[in-house]
Amino acid sequence: MDGAVMAVSCSPTHTFTKPKQESIRLLTGLGVEGDAHLGETVKHRSRVARDPSQPNLRQVHLIHSELHDELQASGFTVSAGQMGENITTRGVDLLRLPTGTRLHLGNTAIIEVTGLRNPCTQLDGLQPGLMAAVLDRDEHGALIRKAGIMAIVLTDGEVRPGDPITVELPPEPHHPLKPV
Repeated sequence: MDGAVMAVSCSPTHTFTKPKQESIRLLTGLGVEGDAHLGETVKHRSRVARDPSQPNLRQVHLIHSELHDELQASGFTVSAGQMGENITTRGVDLLRLPTGTRLHLGNTAIIEVTGLRNPCTQLDGLQPGLMAAVLDRDEHGALIRKAGIMAIVLTDGEVRPGDPITVELPPEPHHPLKPV
């Protein structure tokens, strides 16, 4: 289940789209250096309004490039960083990872998966209908969120396109991802 980093993105301001970079630096317990969501406590504006002292479980946002492929096949024009992700991956089924999975990125960086990204209506500002396109229903009618996952940084490191991703599953029992 190992994969690769396809792109890395970062924005110092709370813009929805994050420009692609040659590399990003992950900082232990904080997130992506220079990114608006960097910090020990939550930085997402709606969450800050509710309780600014909450721990930041959304330090790094990852989206699988297979989602971009799926969206493009449905007529959307999306590329790395446009949906606000810091790291675009390929070859790792991000949405099926259990909570607590560790992803080793490149030579030294390690992140721990905290949960699913809950897509927001800002996606429709990027392209009408995009919000609905990243939501689905399973055979029992339960909502499936496809807009990526969130993680915290356990170990510093530089991350670049082309870097390998090694998946380290947590001890059993595994717990499915929930929105964070």
